[in-house]
Amino acid sequence: MEHVAIADQVDELHDPDTFITKYVWSQDHKVIAIQYSLTAIFVGLVALVLSGLMRLQLGFPDSFDFIDPGSYLQFVTMHGMIMVIYLLTALFLGGFGNYMIPLMIGARDMVFPYLNMMSFWFYLLSVIILLSSFFAPGGPTGAGWTLYPPQAILQGTPGYDWGIILMLVSLAVFIIAFTMGGLNYVTTVLQARTRGMTLMRMPLTIWGIFTATILGLLAFPALLVSAIMMLLDKLLGTSFFMPAIVSLGESMDYTGGSPVLFQHLFWFFGHPEVYIVALPAFGLVSDVLATHARKNIFGYRMMVWAIVAIGGLSFVVWAHHMYVSGMNPYFGFFFATTTLIIAIPTAIKVYNWVLTLWHGNIHLTVPMLFAIGFIFTFTHGGLTGLFLGNVVIDLPLSDTYFVVAHFHMVMGVSPIMVLFAALYHWYPLITGRMLNVKLGQAHFWFTFLGTYAIYLPMHYLGFLGVPRRYFATGDTSFIPESAQTLNAGITVSALIVGAAQLIFLYNAFYSFRKGEKAGHNPWQATSLEWQTPDVPPRHGNWGEKLPVVYRWAYDYSVPGTKEDFVPQTVPPEEVPMSAGDTVGDNV
Repeated sequence: MEHVAIADQVDELHDPDTFITKYVWSQDHKVIAIQYSLTAIFVGLVALVLSGLMRLQLGFPDSFDFIDPGSYLQFVTMHGMIMVIYLLTALFLGGFGNYMIPLMIGARDMVFPYLNMMSFWFYLLSVIILLSSFFAPGGPTGAGWTLYPPQAILQGTPGYDWGIILMLVSLAVFIIAFTMGGLNYVTTVLQARTRGMTLMRMPLTIWGIFTATILGLLAFPALLVSAIMMLLDKLLGTSFFMPAIVSLGESMDYTGGSPVLFQHLFWFFGHPEVYIVALPAFGLVSDVLATHARKNIFGYRMMVWAIVAIGGLSFVVWAHHMYVSGMNPYFGFFFATTTLIIAIPTAIKVYNWVLTLWHGNIHLTVPMLFAIGFIFTFTHGGLTGLFLGNVVIDLPLSDTYFVVAHFHMVMGVSPIMVLFAALYHWYPLITGRMLNVKLGQAHFWFTFLGTYAIYLPMHYLGFLGVPRRYFATGDTSFIPESAQTLNAGITVSALIVGAAQLIFLYNAFYSFRKGEKAGHNPWQATSLEWQTPDVPPRHGNWGEKLPVVYRWAYDYSVPGTKEDFVPQTVPPEEVPMSAGDTVGDNV
């Protein structure tokens, strides 16, 4: 009780009293979350433009003089790295992680607000360093987003000098930012939960963010050391990853390094990174589905343990990205087996989402449309992952457009669907206003149908053997002319989907000023973030007294109650009943 009494001391918050301390050097987790989100969306739009340029070249080759082979490889590299690291990771954890954790567990703020503020400014610095490579001599690196040595730092690769150095420094700074934020998230979840908020009463959003943060704290160091080691290879001539090699007819000074070592380090980070993005998405979409289906999440405990199991298994599957590196067949068997095993807890989550919808009172709101769209795209993307998890199938499909289609369905389209579901769902909480429904519906259908028009044909191109990352395929005996027609169609679809995102941007900015006022808890949700005294929540979140939690976060359509939802803060004896008895804790 003493801990709670201390937490209730509002005077300790030191409310900001100037514009700078409130909106710039802010220590309020909500302001920091918005800073993260706006920065990530901006850099994501840069990556979206780069993807449009790539598609123009692929769909209509020899039509654009400013896209040459070198710049095309630079677009590929920067698009991939920005989308995976600087957009998705930053938006899910830096944006939604920062905003949701204190509100959903009943805390006033993060445990270390100053460290939280510093994490954003280091993230912004990493973005500035990354984007500065566009203006450096030689431009950004064109080594591919996986940055494989030895080509990444040798002459002949676009941006082999300044570009790769700035990329590696930017990644190192980003990882420092993530570490500061990640330690904050884990400590806050473990130490700052309000009275009654046990671990098994936390919303699945918190479980997803919490587990993903732990994955990041364990996986990102592998990327950090590999970035530093490659920088040393580049700048000081060490040979961590660089073997004895002849480049452009000249014998280099490198000796004894192992390029495959870099692959192991990169993918030891790279595969958990998939789940660093996916697990928060799993949590967010679970809360959106339960709220808009007016039904408790099916199999809550099973969902929690599935998140934990996926997180643990993600560390023993990394080398399925390296089947073509010549590994021992026994290792290939091990990684293929663990890859297929990780599909089990993932499938459990999909079944539970569908069963949550089963017999639910489904409201087809815009957040719900995007959440259901996620189930489709994630299921289809996951099924193609079963193909690539098997060594004998992966070998011929590796480095074809089949891999691009699979990766984008799982790691691109699906998380973006959840991001939009979450943004439409929590926008009223963040701004106090509703987004326009008609614009939201148009945005959904253009995005959902458009992405299928892009990636379904791409699977077929992969089966034809069309290689990825090629500037132009030219005339080949094994690729029919119809493949180029298909590529042109994909490009048109991609440009339409990219343009459709402007609908969301217009909707967000217009609704911020002139949208319909949301009022308190417009979705009639049960979780704590909707129970704050003020909407949007003020600094400190909870006013004079922290909330007390009496139940889990999914009391929807409880038999015998007058309302179809019971907030977490309502004691059992105060639940309005239609049958004259009381409702206890469901978990």
